[in-house]
Amino acid sequence: QVQLVESGGGLVQAGGSLRLSCAASGRFRSINDMAWYRQAPGKQRELVAGITAGGYTNYEDSVKGRFTISRDNAKNTVYLQMNSLKPEDTAVYYCNALVMIVINRSDTYWGQGTQVTVSS
Repeated sequence: QVQLVESGGGLVQAGGSLRLSCAASGRFRSINDMAWYRQAPGKQRELVAGITAGGYTNYEDSVKGRFTISRDNAKNTVYLQMNSLKPEDTAVYYCNALVMIVINRSDTYWGQGTQVTVSS
């Protein structure tokens, strides 16, 4: 069983910063891609940023230059540093990971979500 536990959400004023963390625990061989998604009320869940095991990153256009995704492989943890936050960044943020359980078997896992609210 693999668990992803997120932390770091909260309420912040526009222009402020937050740092989200997501730690993976359980029995597995390794973690491949990790990512952050978000879902605002009435909208579909969307990819915010992703990072490969080797450190290659990609970002949704609206967060480029403001958000930074990183990971600590020794701690099985992925981070999302969010700067210059805007009210439209308000959403529930979810951690996602592609986890190799054993050789030739990988599964996708989701965190429980953490609320980020940006006030204007």
